[in-house]
Amino acid sequence: MLRLFPSKNYIFAMKIKLKDMSSEIEKVKCLIIGSGPAGYTAAIYAARASMSPVLYQGMQPGGQLTTTNEVENFPGYPEGVTGPEMMVQLQQQAERFETDVRNGWVTKVDFSGDIHKVWVDETKEIHAETVIISTGASAKYLGLESEQHYLKIGGGVSACAVCDGFFYKGQETVIVGAGDSACEEAHYLAKLCTKVTMLVRSDNFRASKIMEERVQNTPNIEILYNTETVEVLGDGQGVTGVKVKNNKTGEEKDIPATGFFVAIGHKPNTDVFKPYINLDETGYIKYEQPGTSLTNVPGVFVSGDAADKRYRQAITAAGTGCMAALDAEKYLAARGH
Repeated sequence: MLRLFPSKNYIFAMKIKLKDMSSEIEKVKCLIIGSGPAGYTAAIYAARASMSPVLYQGMQPGGQLTTTNEVENFPGYPEGVTGPEMMVQLQQQAERFETDVRNGWVTKVDFSGDIHKVWVDETKEIHAETVIISTGASAKYLGLESEQHYLKIGGGVSACAVCDGFFYKGQETVIVGAGDSACEEAHYLAKLCTKVTMLVRSDNFRASKIMEERVQNTPNIEILYNTETVEVLGDGQGVTGVKVKNNKTGEEKDIPATGFFVAIGHKPNTDVFKPYINLDETGYIKYEQPGTSLTNVPGVFVSGDAADKRYRQAITAAGTGCMAALDAEKYLAARGH
């Protein structure tokens, strides 16, 4: 008798086979964790060196630059470029050299042996000869609904004065923060803006004395102590001011501004590597040797903001991506690969 449909046993066997296939371990020569300028640059160099890189984009494909409306300080863009457009172009360049760019993020690693084991989305297991960590860091924000609205549309909220301060030249801005980074950013903005209002939540700075004195002695920086942000004001398209509250008196007032900068710190996206990679007290990956991309684990390299808490620029991230790929290539060559 001619059977027109597969038997139940056949279907069951195929399901088992497909399950086994999905759980197969993939072996790669170079695995890049994270996208952005660091990850994509590492991919370009690794691919051109015939390392057949596989890149997982992570939870935020393109990294922090996807939240930046205009990028004018990256070489090669005389008219400027939007952050998302730049990331698309970097991805296309990496793919041109046959980088395998994939969606997904790394949820677990095991760097205890010569083969570096990585799990993606808690299910797929990859064994990599070399790993380049390019997971970056995430800027901390206040979490206000109005803040997030203008951040997402590129309407006047930023966590990087060096990146975006130029767009507010001759305008009034507000910056939140009380540490050294906040003071540096406020001082930078003061060179461009007519007025900078600095919001400090307590009655004193957390910054070093020299940085505190620098902002206090800058004529166009006004410091408001014991002051918190209530709402970022705007017209739906861009920031027009900031509503603040004195947390001692309860008094509220509106401050006119076209830019709202948040400088309350960054969190490096490195938690998944903690058991194996040496981190500093704030979670940034430590370089095993200064001037290289080496970590304490042989065959594992780092690039971009996951290790850089000083510069945090697209161009420096791209540079370290290049370094990581070259170091990975050298590592493989020494092992005869």
